Amino acid sequence: MITSKEKKEFYQAMLDKNSEYESVFYVGVKTTGIFCRPTCPARKPKFEHCEFFETAQQALLAAFRPCKRCRPLSHPSQVSKLIQTLVEAVEANPEKRWKDRDFKELAADVSTVRRQFKKRFGMTFVEYARARRMGIAMKQIRAGEAVIDAQLATGYESGSGFRDAFSKIMGVAPSKLKQPNILKASWLDTMLGPMIAIGNDDALYLLEFVDRRGLEREVERLRFKTNSAIIPGTTSSIHSIERELILYFDGKLRQFQTPLFLLGSLFQKKVWEELKKIPYGQTRSYTAIAKAIAKPAAIRAVASANGANSLAIVIPCHRVINVNGELGGYGGGLMRKKWLINHEKV
Repeated sequence: MITSKEKKEFYQAMLDKNSEYESVFYVGVKTTGIFCRPTCPARKPKFEHCEFFETAQQALLAAFRPCKRCRPLSHPSQVSKLIQTLVEAVEANPEKRWKDRDFKELAADVSTVRRQFKKRFGMTFVEYARARRMGIAMKQIRAGEAVIDAQLATGYESGSGFRDAFSKIMGVAPSKLKQPNILKASWLDTMLGPMIAIGNDDALYLLEFVDRRGLEREVERLRFKTNSAIIPGTTSSIHSIERELILYFDGKLRQFQTPLFLLGSLFQKKVWEELKKIPYGQTRSYTAIAKAIAKPAAIRAVASANGANSLAIVIPCHRVINVNGELGGYGGGLMRKKWLINHEKV
């Protein structure tokens, strides 16, 4: 049952188009008979004309029909056919340097492509395609090929242009490349909104909601601490966590098996290992975690380590609450934390 307080909170989230509330609630508009997502771009109704639901099924049973703009029955961040087509085109020929005429051949508008890629990946399509070319260059240089050969293979006639583009994406000049770690980043769609997964074939390094504050700094820190190049792509660990997340959100998985790489201090790692021991469907207080690691006075440090966790859901920092029963903080947003706790209890 949605309380009066929650209705006001949901209405404000709808006005703000707050993506943290995706799949947390749906809003039915009494004057039109349509129900929408919290992030629907349509004109917002007055509060008294809104009816709030916890699931799309509840809205349908209340005789509301799905909005054609935000499509509440589809995936929260469903990939458009345009993006699918272009990503497939890049994978089919990753060395290709795209020109305006190439978009015309696909009946794609250049500005639309730029806007959609920027919204989804945080980079334009040209930057995405360039990053894939640079990933190939990285592989060639690591295999012992000359820098000039990698430069020409990726379509750069200018050596300085290749070095500048390489350094911007990889964080190191090609001539200084000494077997760095290569991590790949992939966008994962979930019930609670899109997430970014970063890893290699051995382990998952990061899993965060895309709209988490400070995500850019977190990714940059990961790259620096691991001496890594992070490029678009997928790996065994990313495939694994994608499958497990689907099962988790369907209520069919309680324990994740994807190998993890924990990047943190000894104290942080100790806290994270303790978080993994919290049983599915249960919660613990920061105080209880501090006692469990034999540091009863380190409650604030435990809370800090909890907030520094960069493997959301998999290391269940959402299961840690205040000793008084209040939710406390959560990098992905309190409504997501509440949803995850309730999801596991059910």
